[in-house]
Amino acid sequence: MTAPTDRIRAMLTVPVRDDSAGYLDVLDPPEAADSLSLRVMQNPVFAEVYERAWRPIFTRLFSLGGASTVVHDRTLTTHLSRSGDRKVLDVACGPGNYTRRFAAGLTGDGISVGVDFSAPMLGRAVSDNSGARTGYVRGDAHALPFADNTFDTVACLAALYLITDPFAVVDELARVVAPGGEVAVFTTVRTRITAVPGLGVLNRVSGFRIFGRHEITDRLAAAGLVDIEQTITGQGQFVTARKSPAPTSR
Repeated sequence: MTAPTDRIRAMLTVPVRDDSAGYLDVLDPPEAADSLSLRVMQNPVFAEVYERAWRPIFTRLFSLGGASTVVHDRTLTTHLSRSGDRKVLDVACGPGNYTRRFAAGLTGDGISVGVDFSAPMLGRAVSDNSGARTGYVRGDAHALPFADNTFDTVACLAALYLITDPFAVVDELARVVAPGGEVAVFTTVRTRITAVPGLGVLNRVSGFRIFGRHEITDRLAAAGLVDIEQTITGQGQFVTARKSPAPTSR
């Protein structure tokens, strides 16, 4: 089987600037992040502890210490990791924990591709979550470096609330998924708890965004996706959708 980086290189619509770190870098050198949350994500120390310490705690906070978010996360990722000859894209993949999981059941020419802007996170991904069907790209989620209709499954889990222009990213998820393919998102949702006075100012300062109940679903619908389903668990929402299959010729 061809190496994952070689297969991914052939899928890219832009040139690779550097591949010396084990992932394909299509961006200019990193610039200073414009929010506290993005600066944290680019910190090598945070990249070291993200998967083992920070993410498990943070996921439980969505359920205020309960297990509902963890249970739905496990159910969704099990579905997205099902067996098959599929191309999977994990947007804002961080250290690649989901990316590697999505590759577990792939067959044939199936491949799981993680995209992130953070070099430290991708360094951990290459070190901890590489595999024969897994590879990584340093790229911009606002302008994914792939052609329209490329992937059978596109996911953005536990990341959209940190991205500068999240709705542009939602449009990109819809653009690169193939007809008949699926999109999956896990992100925040506004509730009575997260709507308390003063929290909006803190969110703007930190770069952490809390989405209205219909913002993500409406954007997916506007992008032409169908069969949109939303499950709210605590302060988080799981949203899945599908691109309509291509019409059959007669």
